[in-house]
Amino acid sequence: MMYSIYAESTPNPEVMKFVANRMLADKSIEISTMEQAMGISIAEELLKFPFVKSIYLSSNFISISKENTIAWEDIAMQLRAFITNHLNDNGIKNYTEHISSEKRKETKSKIEPLKEFSSEEKKVEAILNQYIKPAVEADGGAITLNYYKDDIVCVDLKGACSGCPSATSTLKGGIEALLKEKLNPNIEVIANEE
Repeated sequence: MMYSIYAESTPNPEVMKFVANRMLADKSIEISTMEQAMGISIAEELLKFPFVKSIYLSSNFISISKENTIAWEDIAMQLRAFITNHLNDNGIKNYTEHISSEKRKETKSKIEPLKEFSSEEKKVEAILNQYIKPAVEADGGAITLNYYKDDIVCVDLKGACSGCPSATSTLKGGIEALLKEKLNPNIEVIANEE
């Protein structure tokens, strides 16, 4: 079976999600430079488009962040066709299987880090993974726990969530409220500003 791709909008007006009918990656990675692409052919080729700002590759989708000087209606079909053709020309494969922990450090790429969390951080991470992560991924983004210390939960936002106008209200109204209810009424949620 070959790849087929459909495009869907996200809450972030600068990001479109391109969803495949098959898995593309076993690691999630945010890419904005050729160095960060680390030999991922689809990312390298997409970055050649002058209107592509960054790419978030995860499981079966690619979220593309565009420059605000161009409208999606002018490029979405072109990108969808390009992605479909590129994937089918290269065959079914895992685009991130060659990326090891060593390569992550060498290139300082934005792959989701593997961290050792405290027992309290593991509780926060479990709540995020169960209740928040599926909805965020459905919107073409990702959320990961950065740390939990002194009643502050710091999260990393990637893909469509990074720079999204509604991210602050989602953090405060959704995630913070859920963590206060399930874990600690004094929790405050902030986004990591890397």
